[in-house]
Amino acid sequence: MKIAITSEGNQMDSKIDARFGRCAYFAIYNTDTKETEFLVNPAKDSSGGAGPEAVQFVAQTGVKKIFAGDFGTKIHSLLHSLSIEMINEKDKTISEIISTL
Repeated sequence: MKIAITSEGNQMDSKIDARFGRCAYFAIYNTDTKETEFLVNPAKDSSGGAGPEAVQFVAQTGVKKIFAGDFGTKIHSLLHSLSIEMINEKDKTISEIISTL
């Protein structure tokens, strides 16, 4: 299964980003292969609609679960319609989150 984690940086010791739609990176972790890939969030500098754009981007990677500091209210219904689970997490690094999976 693939899991997305919003990230402030592109390293395993980067902190989870509090923002979903405007996070700097998405850490995509594959629970089967134990590999992590950091992808730049193309929506981070959008003038509007960053949340839905970020949903579309991560959905294309095939994730089934997303960890973020916060999700906007519009994002809840979009992710729910795609059967992607949302988990709120704060103040942890990417490696700390992955270690709990």
